[in-house]
Amino acid sequence: MPVHDTDNPQKTIVITGATRGLGRALAEGFAALGHTVAGCGRSERAVTDLRQALGEPHDFTVLDVTNDEAVKEWAEGLINRYCAPDLLLNNAAVINRSAALWELSAVEFDQIVDINIKGVANVLRWFVPAMVARGRGVIVNFSSEWGRTTSPEVAPYCATKWAIEGLTRALAQELPRGLAAIPVNPGIINTDMLRTPFGNFAARFPDPRKWAEKAVPFLLKLNLDDNGKPLDVT
Repeated sequence: MPVHDTDNPQKTIVITGATRGLGRALAEGFAALGHTVAGCGRSERAVTDLRQALGEPHDFTVLDVTNDEAVKEWAEGLINRYCAPDLLLNNAAVINRSAALWELSAVEFDQIVDINIKGVANVLRWFVPAMVARGRGVIVNFSSEWGRTTSPEVAPYCATKWAIEGLTRALAQELPRGLAAIPVNPGIINTDMLRTPFGNFAARFPDPRKWAEKAVPFLLKLNLDDNGKPLDVT
């Protein structure tokens, strides 16, 4: 049975990229506190596994966030089943293989941009109007340390996360009172994504479930006072 957090009334939480790494850890953490979690992922096998692990009333869908029409259908279905989310987490992202910018093909570069930037915009396009109509909600677009600094061989990833910082801060200025948009740097966590540039060195950092122990309460406490502020999970 879930443990209900009396300091945080039950919320409806939407997470993209919910089947692996940070997304999976967050989905499990929120569900354990009695919140209702809806999420998506590209792997049918991983989505099925998450459905079986968490069960009802949670909802997980196979979805590619770069497909705007599919995101529209997904969003409308969730909003009709539940309501506009209290907390919308744009977590889905990929990183490029470690290489100098000029060594990456146009196809490789486009994939990073399509998922990390356009995917976020697609999700916002179809969820934010319902959140505005409801008059409340918090939007978190996950950035990165590489959305505020740079490193060699991850230029496309850096570019997309810098873009997320700007997109989110501008969105924060557009939202009506009652809503907040926040770019959040999750920190350095030992995930498959981190192992792409870090290799075995990634094992020195916390695993996603350990990270989620502090990330879940941190995210639940975000509010209107945080609108537009670049924050780090602490």
